[in-house]
Amino acid sequence: MAQSYTAKDITVLEGLDAVRMRPGMYIGSTGPRGLHHLVWEIVDNAIDEAANGFASEISVTLKKDGSCEVTDNGRGLPVDIHPKLGVSAVEVIYTQLHAGGKFDDKNYAYSGGLHGVGASVVNALSEWCTVDVYRDYTHYFMRFESVEDPKTHKIMSGHPVAPLEKVGNTRKRGTTICFKPDDRVFEDTDFNSDTVRRRIKELAYLNRGIRFVFTDERIKDETLRKSEFMYEGGLTDFVAYLNEGKTTITEPMLFEGESGGVRIRACCQYTDSYTESLFSFVNNIPTPEGGTHETGFKAAVTKVFNDYARKMGALKEKDNNLSGEDFREGMTAILAVNVKNPQFEGQTKGRLGNTEVRPVVEGWLSEKLSLYLEDLKNQATAKLILEKAMKAARVREAARKARDVARAKNELEAAPLVGKLSACTGRDAKLNELFIVEGDSAGGSAKQGRDRRFQAILPLRGKPLNSEKKRLEQVLANEEIRSMITALGTGIGEDFDINRLKYDKVIILSDADQDGAHIRAILLTFFYRYMKPLITEGHVYMGMPPLYKVQKGDKATYCYDDKELNEVMKSVGKGYTLQRYKGLGEMNPEQLWETTMNPAGRKLTQVSIEDDAEAERMVTVLMGDKVEPRKDYIFAYADFNKKDDFVPVGEEGGRA
Repeated sequence: MAQSYTAKDITVLEGLDAVRMRPGMYIGSTGPRGLHHLVWEIVDNAIDEAANGFASEISVTLKKDGSCEVTDNGRGLPVDIHPKLGVSAVEVIYTQLHAGGKFDDKNYAYSGGLHGVGASVVNALSEWCTVDVYRDYTHYFMRFESVEDPKTHKIMSGHPVAPLEKVGNTRKRGTTICFKPDDRVFEDTDFNSDTVRRRIKELAYLNRGIRFVFTDERIKDETLRKSEFMYEGGLTDFVAYLNEGKTTITEPMLFEGESGGVRIRACCQYTDSYTESLFSFVNNIPTPEGGTHETGFKAAVTKVFNDYARKMGALKEKDNNLSGEDFREGMTAILAVNVKNPQFEGQTKGRLGNTEVRPVVEGWLSEKLSLYLEDLKNQATAKLILEKAMKAARVREAARKARDVARAKNELEAAPLVGKLSACTGRDAKLNELFIVEGDSAGGSAKQGRDRRFQAILPLRGKPLNSEKKRLEQVLANEEIRSMITALGTGIGEDFDINRLKYDKVIILSDADQDGAHIRAILLTFFYRYMKPLITEGHVYMGMPPLYKVQKGDKATYCYDDKELNEVMKSVGKGYTLQRYKGLGEMNPEQLWETTMNPAGRKLTQVSIEDDAEAERMVTVLMGDKVEPRKDYIFAYADFNKKDDFVPVGEEGGRA
């Protein structure tokens, strides 16, 4: 590994021209996801310094003026003059696309981010960006601004205000980047404190022993303003955190090493739950869609445990091997790999595509896991895992038979579902919507008020089963769950096929009270556990019914919380009538259409997963068996009258 890091190490591929024109190509979107991607890019650069042994602390600060500051105590960016371009390396890094020290193995063995794209893209999409470098006992400074050319009126992105300058002497070491996202580019430039804090905490787990400091100066309460994260246990601490609401049956198993140019770290722990939770990362970047590293991990677990089962006599010669799902039931696992040239695929670049990674991970983990199981001190753990897998296999076979029966029953008895499901006449799934409605009364209003051409209604008669606490065959025995599976047409679990989905939008419509919130949680838990792509590919929504109707003369105004109600009552003056909706069933068909179903005026919240690991933990806390974690969470956060539970954006907007 090279200890020198100078201007000649900066490789230049092309300029910045395209970034402002098509920002989505570089950061995914100009919505909240793209906005926060700017933070991750700068943080990734700091982590590269730390992960390769040059820094020990990283600070992220959200400023009152809307800017974000990232500081590390690494080597400091190169400040000498680039041999080909004749300007400082800092200017090259922040004004030239694909310029950085990550295109060879000399300075960074592994790196995250977009391989040098990150810094310049952040600069290009910011109103202004400043760089402070503390290196060789000297403080250097440079400022960039995105300004309008007075002649052409075009925005000059990330334009240097002045060359890199020496500010003075210093004993500090490292780099501080501060940038303010440009509101001419982004839909909203307000950073979400929780989103940044969660990601910083996740990065602290993934980078053992590195101190992360997060500060949000916008928060008035000083006790809540600053958070520090450092985990000496790394992935072991991460798995323990994810399993806080579960009952564990083994200690965490940690495997670390390097093979074939790939750094591999895996940690897994078994619980008494019925589902698996595998979270993977490549160079600190989450890969929620999996990829070749996950495939190698799963193949190794399946092969090694089947071999062990035969060696121990649990599987006889005539018996078929157990499936990978059997051995992974109840497993919570973190897989983190570092790859020198990662290739990301998928709609959201969330899947690793490097074919060479699978055999490396599979071979390496097979060897490590075999040695673990052969160790005498691990025999009790191995026996527990094997017994759980054998039981899972028996249950899986029973569930398969139940699915076959349910499938045949649904095909033979489609008529009873028709009584529940009011289908739409349109046959184009991309235009159709399915409303899953709480209660027969609201379901009746929805059926009458809907647009039959593209809106289907499925009323729920009672609460569906909480799938978090039940095995698959118990879930399939629930009539409401079976009705949803049949209506959607995708199948579930291993049989799930998104291409068979009959409706582009699946809209949960429940009362704006505690019972309604519980029904939403139950349905989302079922989708998360057995139809996850339904959520990750953006098909699940929540309808937002109003709480009040203020009528004065011929004009009716609908309000969604008490604050909005107070504002409306003040504005309309005296002489109005007020109606409080206790439930959807109190609305007549016209009102339900006008407030909640009409695409031209309704408010929908799209359900998405911003942080897969945190989503897993929340499902466990809120829907699992342990009462204390759930009670603690409810006391801390629950407010069923809070409008911020929904984030309407336009006529179809938002995320939950």
